[in-house]
Amino acid sequence: MLSLLQELWDRVSGTQPVPPVWVVAASGVVALLVVLDSRTWRLARNAITIAHEGGHALASLLTGRRLDGIRLHSDSSGVTYSRGRRDGPGMVVTSAAGYITPPLLGAGAAWLLASHHVTAALWLLLVLLAATFLAIRNAYGVLAVLVTVGAVLAVTWLATAAVQAAFGYACAWFLLLGGVRPVIELHRQRRRDWRGGGLRSGRGGMSDADQLARLTGVPGGVWVGVFLLIGVVALALGARLLLPAYAHLPH
Repeated sequence: MLSLLQELWDRVSGTQPVPPVWVVAASGVVALLVVLDSRTWRLARNAITIAHEGGHALASLLTGRRLDGIRLHSDSSGVTYSRGRRDGPGMVVTSAAGYITPPLLGAGAAWLLASHHVTAALWLLLVLLAATFLAIRNAYGVLAVLVTVGAVLAVTWLATAAVQAAFGYACAWFLLLGGVRPVIELHRQRRRDWRGGGLRSGRGGMSDADQLARLTGVPGGVWVGVFLLIGVVALALGARLLLPAYAHLPH
């Protein structure tokens, strides 16, 4: 048993071979196409929603709130339920965590990959998915997380080192790029609400940005800008970590 655990630790903590630069770039192009195409995005967005709601859940626990659970829906939306004070720093942090979690995860994965820790990056995804699974409270959410876990686990255990590396880079690119699109969609939705008189009439919106506006007094549009800024900075940092790290490898 100890030898098995030691072997597992050596595998996770060790470094692995990385793909050529063109594979890293190609994985980024594939991730971009998935994010930009409305048909593929409709399905792939579930993974971003899992990360989004997982961010809310983790933030609620770290700020001392009681997590009641996560529900994921077939339209790729989700909601996280927690109990505690309805205002204050804990609620602000919990509300702000959703949109910034996917790109920050992408940047973290990029850092691990740039350090040649491919297996560690994939196992980190598995650990986070497993933790999120424990908080899921509806059937579709269970299915969505299990499918995602199954895909990552299959690649981690069954695929060759080269395939694992390519998959890891694709995941990092997808989190970085896919973390930006929901913020743009949020901005567009809020503009439509303004034009329709929904926000202007005082009914208020239900998005994280609108909730933060009510909690802090800072306009929701400013919060959308903060989400976008963090997403773009994470994308730029992630791209810088992923590509130059391989530019000087021997060919």
